[in-house]
Amino acid sequence: MSVVLGYDESPGAERALRVALEVAAAFGEPLVLVYGAAAPGGGGEEYRAHQEAVRQAGRSALARAVAAADEAGVPSTVEVVDEKPAQALLDAAERHGGRVIIVGSWGDSPLRGALLGSTPHKLLHLSRVPVLCVPTEEES
Repeated sequence: MSVVLGYDESPGAERALRVALEVAAAFGEPLVLVYGAAAPGGGGEEYRAHQEAVRQAGRSALARAVAAADEAGVPSTVEVVDEKPAQALLDAAERHGGRVIIVGSWGDSPLRGALLGSTPHKLLHLSRVPVLCVPTEEES
């Protein structure tokens, strides 16, 4: 089994990373760090360049999360996949025997999430494994 984390360096993802490390350490399971890198658009050279830039941003973001996992003594695996974030997380949970999918939130209202299709909202409706949605910390 594993703990699957959607990570993109956002404030919500930073707090979710801390929670995911605690959960993975508590269960003695590896952390699967996932970045859904589906680029909007159709095709052509401009699309491929944009898609590669999105993938590189994902690799860069996940490198920081891997360093945090290493520091916490939690083994980790990285996946940068050409899918939208929710689908990338669902697929990773299936491939890695996910115990839980952990994501951060931006503090959107439930209505806004339903209308705009937030990743946490999609996961709560589609996932077959538990989803832990970690709120962003309030500024002091």
